Amino acid sequence: MGKAPMTVSGVPDELQRRLGVPDAVMIGLGSMIGAGIFAALAPAARSAGSGLLLGLAVAAVVAYCNATSSARLAARYPASGGTYVYGRERLGDFWGYLAGWGFVVGKTASCAAMALTVGSYVWPGQAHAVAVAAVVALTAVNYAGVQKSALLTRVIVAVVLAVLASVVVAALTSATSDATRLDIGSDAAFGGVLQAAGLLFFAFAGYARIATLGEEVRDPARTIPRAIPVALGIALAVYAAVAVAVLTVLGPRGLGEAAAPLSDAARAAGVGWLSPVVRTGAAVAALGSLLALILGVSRTTLAMARDRHLPHTLAAVHPKFKVPHRAELLVGAVVAVLAATVDVRGAIGFSSFAVLVYYAVANASALTLTPGEGRPARAIPVVGLAGCLVLAFALPVTSVVTGVAVVAVGAAAYGVRRMVAAGR
Repeated sequence: MGKAPMTVSGVPDELQRRLGVPDAVMIGLGSMIGAGIFAALAPAARSAGSGLLLGLAVAAVVAYCNATSSARLAARYPASGGTYVYGRERLGDFWGYLAGWGFVVGKTASCAAMALTVGSYVWPGQAHAVAVAAVVALTAVNYAGVQKSALLTRVIVAVVLAVLASVVVAALTSATSDATRLDIGSDAAFGGVLQAAGLLFFAFAGYARIATLGEEVRDPARTIPRAIPVALGIALAVYAAVAVAVLTVLGPRGLGEAAAPLSDAARAAGVGWLSPVVRTGAAVAALGSLLALILGVSRTTLAMARDRHLPHTLAAVHPKFKVPHRAELLVGAVVAVLAATVDVRGAIGFSSFAVLVYYAVANASALTLTPGEGRPARAIPVVGLAGCLVLAFALPVTSVVTGVAVVAVGAAAYGVRRMVAAGR
């Protein structure tokens, strides 16, 4: 990676390595086991019908390939920025920039969506105000240091897992539970299964947050390759258990039509008293996702600012808290404005598209590793790259069109910057 970025005083301007394997796993889980589990199942069921579990399996295979490629790359390049750094180092400046652009733009939209999810569950009549308050509060937590963020994420993950476990047990032990609702029928079309996989993949993508924190984990060559698969494995087990439990009481059609799938499943299981608990869990889960998203976006912003793809002033690291404070404040401000003024649910489609492009670059980067550099079995990045591209273009047409447009804008901005630099 070369020399560390330097401050004016000549002291290396690096983040402090404080996180061990348990902290890194929890940050990854906080990103994956978030609001997606409370909302993603219904649209995925509408797409795949009785093939929902097949879609989950496809998403898990692609996520595993991406996680393996990302873990090997993160161990090789333990710096903030994730695939932005890997693409730049292995494929060239443009591909790293494109990955960083997709991550920052897509995940900023996701931040706003998570904030609005908190607002809609906590106080539906004042969703925007609650969303802004949540963004301000969590930006302050991140500003105070990544150790505090990891501690809060542990609490959030524990609460969400307890809520999900309650729903799973209630559904599977209910008199209305019927295992035949898990059968795969003729409605499970191939295209629908792929589209469901693309939608469900969005919920798995949180392990990227571990890689983007590469400059803040202790012994990254050991910590990151351990933390990523552990976090992904736990998330997959949770998602599978919840999907099976909800399907047994609602069935594919009922799940596809549900506005609040887990609350509806609790009522169908005869434990309606659990619905308020589920609503609370959904709000807490969205807070966990928002916390980890702000953390990840600010670190990628830091890396891009260091390379002057974004204003270099955003590369500053706080002398006391050792966090990229200017990047965090900017990300928090942009997300707060979006949460206060727009409904970004429609933007989640292009966010999914951008995330899959991001991981396509990660897999392509992993393909260039040599065996001595820790390259995984060649089939893993090949399947991951192909899977990302297939799932990206299997998303709804509006999501694909919007995603392509956003990526094109980023590419054009890069071209203009290069032309201006060449003309100096």
